Amino acid sequence: MDIVTSEQRSKNMAAIRSKDTKPEIYFRKQLFSRGYRYRINSKQVSGHPDIYLRKYNTAIFIHGCYWHRHEKCKYAYMPKSNMDFWSRKFDANIRRDTVVQNELRAVGIKCLIVWECTVRKMEKSREICDKYMKLVEDFLDSKELYKNI
Repeated sequence: MDIVTSEQRSKNMAAIRSKDTKPEIYFRKQLFSRGYRYRINSKQVSGHPDIYLRKYNTAIFIHGCYWHRHEKCKYAYMPKSNMDFWSRKFDANIRRDTVVQNELRAVGIKCLIVWECTVRKMEKSREICDKYMKLVEDFLDSKELYKNI
């Protein structure tokens, strides 16, 4: 049973942003401070990635663990009410993500998925942040077409 009314839940869900979320802003600041320049939500790139680095031909998506169903993540829980709706919603999100990633790879654009829980870990300490940013830099310099961190 939900602890808030359906009207309040609807209001809460409507307030969730799709652009310029806290994880996106934090990650963009980390890239910028390391000298990377990028476009935000580029409409010229399929899927309108959160970050697009033209120099590296790389699209970066900052995925919320809840909305994009990060496997085995504590933030990717299933709501207890209206489970059929949420199951269809999450399945559609996953299908759309897969289609976009396949389209990007088909035209040779590299795709990096950064999960919300990873960004939360990065925010906790400089050492952890540096470790993950090293993984990002290694990916940008590699021939890999896809990576999840």
